[in-house]
Amino acid sequence: MKRLLSAFLTLLSVVSFAQSRPDSARRLLDSLPESDIDIPITISLRPIFTLAENKVDTVFASPGWPDGWVQPDCKTRYKYRMRRSPLRFAASGTSFNLQFTGFYKIIGASRACYNSTVLSPWTPECSCGVKESERRVNIGFGASFQLLPDYRLLTKIVRPEPVALDKCTVCFWGQDVTKTVLDGIRANLDATKKAMEDSFAVVALRPYIQQAWNQLNAVYAIPGAGYFALHPKRLRMENLSAKNDLLNISIGISATPVVSLKRPDAPATTAPNLSNAAHPGGFNIYLEAALQYDSLSKVLTQYLLHKRFDVADGLFKKHIVVEGTRVSSDTTGNLRIEIDFSGSFNGSASFIGKPVYNAATKTIEVQDLEYDVRSRNLLIKTAKWLFSKRITSELKKHTSFPLTEYYATATRNLNEWLNKEWMKGIRGSGAVAELTLTGVFAQPEHLLIRSNCTGKLAVHVSEIAL
Repeated sequence: MKRLLSAFLTLLSVVSFAQSRPDSARRLLDSLPESDIDIPITISLRPIFTLAENKVDTVFASPGWPDGWVQPDCKTRYKYRMRRSPLRFAASGTSFNLQFTGFYKIIGASRACYNSTVLSPWTPECSCGVKESERRVNIGFGASFQLLPDYRLLTKIVRPEPVALDKCTVCFWGQDVTKTVLDGIRANLDATKKAMEDSFAVVALRPYIQQAWNQLNAVYAIPGAGYFALHPKRLRMENLSAKNDLLNISIGISATPVVSLKRPDAPATTAPNLSNAAHPGGFNIYLEAALQYDSLSKVLTQYLLHKRFDVADGLFKKHIVVEGTRVSSDTTGNLRIEIDFSGSFNGSASFIGKPVYNAATKTIEVQDLEYDVRSRNLLIKTAKWLFSKRITSELKKHTSFPLTEYYATATRNLNEWLNKEWMKGIRGSGAVAELTLTGVFAQPEHLLIRSNCTGKLAVHVSEIAL
């Protein structure tokens, strides 16, 4: 889950700059619509089956075979050897079954005893499955699982009756001992069943879920974009079912993700119980990006610092040189851009404009730029018109962000990322349906950008690191 989370951070961070419509200046974080991420995951159980096949012994024998004997009492001794067939696995819904065929041989002898006193020597060895084909018996276990909302995994172990496919008759009993053999197998199976129930009847998964929840609550640095916080609210787990060698499960997260240039706090919270609310699937991500004004000021200053503007004042040519810029906002949802300048005049100019999204050109821009010049030179106050075209046109150029090419590039990159092997054995399959920007707001603390990305994503796990 931690690896999947890091992959999702790539998706969520890319969505932070996309398409918009104007709205009020102040919007609270709680008003951000919740994002829903529902991922159908298909896990191949073949690696687990292979692991079990490799871990379970293929041959079982009595101690000291072929020379040692098992002597349960004074009058009987025996030794045996059983080899198993490849394990057979079957899965349906939340039930799993494991079976194999045992091929066994048994050798025994008897003697006369009275009150533990030996009265005769051992009879000649008699056998079953030695001089003729090995005897066969089908053996298996079944298990069903249920995950409760509080993350307790309930396991019910079922022990089907062993089924003898061949009879076993030995001379020292002079009769069919198949039932005796099955009784011995049954006793061992019951002991194994009890051991599994003692260990796995109720497994508390909350400590592991809490670790994953803590990772979801962590703040992650995104190179070039700031910091990402998912702000998870709820977890869902639906459609847990298996068929043949595939396990299908849908994992869902409801969250209010945010990208910020300033590192936010990472509050410690307790993982909530699983929600059973049904969702249509896919991802519908609303992302809020808080861009700090001091960072925007640095970006704008990089474009305009020491830039010279030549202006005409009647018959005289004058000029100004940009010495610095500052970006902030007023109380009505407008951006304020301040420029400090030197040259023929020394002073500063404040430009006010509203950040909007131009749907026709798919561009974020600052519209209706107005300015006010403050200077120690009284002459400049009578020549505001000198700045109207040169300064405002330059500012508009550097405060406009065309998104048409971005949409195409971002959608293509997202689709490439969704449809690839993220790491060995884990492959994604999906597509972006729509990528839009839903709001841009000049707030007192930062410029707030909200975006939305919808689409489908499925994950197939073909290898599991065990």
